[in-house]
Amino acid sequence: MNELILRKYAKLAVCSGVNVQKGQLLIINASVFDHKFAEYCVEEAYKAGAGEVIVKWSDENISHMNYEYESVETLSNVPEWAVERVKDEHVRKACYLSIDSSTPGLMSDIDPQKMKTSRMAYMKKMEPFMSYTMNNEGQWCIVALPNPKWAKKVFPDKSEEEAVKALWDAILYSVRVREDNDPVEEWQKHDDELLNHCNILNDYQFDYLHFKNNRGTDLKVNLVKNHIWVGGGCTTPDGVFFNPNMPTEECFCMPDKDNVNGIVYASKPLSYSGRVVEDFWFRFENGKVVDHGAAKNVEALDELLNTDEGSRHLGEVALISYDSPISNLDILFFNTLFDENASCHLALGRCYPENVVGGIEMNEDELKAAGGNTSMNHVDFMFGTEDMTVTGVTFDGKEIKVFENGNFVI
Repeated sequence: MNELILRKYAKLAVCSGVNVQKGQLLIINASVFDHKFAEYCVEEAYKAGAGEVIVKWSDENISHMNYEYESVETLSNVPEWAVERVKDEHVRKACYLSIDSSTPGLMSDIDPQKMKTSRMAYMKKMEPFMSYTMNNEGQWCIVALPNPKWAKKVFPDKSEEEAVKALWDAILYSVRVREDNDPVEEWQKHDDELLNHCNILNDYQFDYLHFKNNRGTDLKVNLVKNHIWVGGGCTTPDGVFFNPNMPTEECFCMPDKDNVNGIVYASKPLSYSGRVVEDFWFRFENGKVVDHGAAKNVEALDELLNTDEGSRHLGEVALISYDSPISNLDILFFNTLFDENASCHLALGRCYPENVVGGIEMNEDELKAAGGNTSMNHVDFMFGTEDMTVTGVTFDGKEIKVFENGNFVI
């Protein structure tokens, strides 16, 4: 990829994505294989006025060896210095940029129980700090770069070189980066369009949404009272606007954790805990998953659902038109950042407090009382299709068609 495009993408990630502020600490999480792009991000951050930039490097192949050869006890040990480091970052009001170039299914040969035990140990130790990003107390953003293994997974019939180029093209198209445009300006327009959809939905204040399609999905998702639809970017308590996900096409809201009923069939595979789950479904009763199945890797769903009580309840419902840039690419990325933006999706686990009036100021008990879900997980899965209908039902029983044939009609 040429330098001009990489620098444009880096500037977009830093300025429109995480939107680093003057004097702010920026933490960048990146693979060693993406060192050149990370270097550009560091440079753009300092140009934007960042006070300090720290890059945390990783190597997924080494991570695989760690899981393969280390004991569960060693993997589950979360040292206090790691906790103190995160605590210090939050005290200093850091912002976070994650550069994702992970390989889907890389950990599929690792003992699932070993991964679960170590992951749970880390999540429990870091749970007190989850609210920093979930509550948008500080800016955060995730962008993606291709790697050869991921590219071959997406384009198995192409040579490695052709596959990487094709994946690069798809990613850049999704995030609106071209040689002849200003992507920062285009993202401003895109955010405005998503905000308009959210304003319309917020004016209705639906009691529940009813989803139906020919795959068999027939699901009623109640929304919490005084809910707030959010789309595109978010705003910190200090008034800093940022885009957490690049790309994004969604308008999302908070389901009532105890009022979801029916069955939902996934429309795309889910990459979870190093495994790719295919052709799966969930049945909900009174907000809780009471039954589920999958054609492949159902044990990954078992692990997810049994993480904690909140993992069997929804924390997010998101609306995305089927006729949208990522969907129109007709590519399965095997990466939630992209695949969730090609389709309406739901998330099992923790809710976003910004989706209810006063939610950012609520403690966990208050959030639960408002109908919000709490969990150590937040896992998105896609269920939107080209024939999806979504009907919004108001508290006085009035039915409003929100989606027809997979697309917004309001």
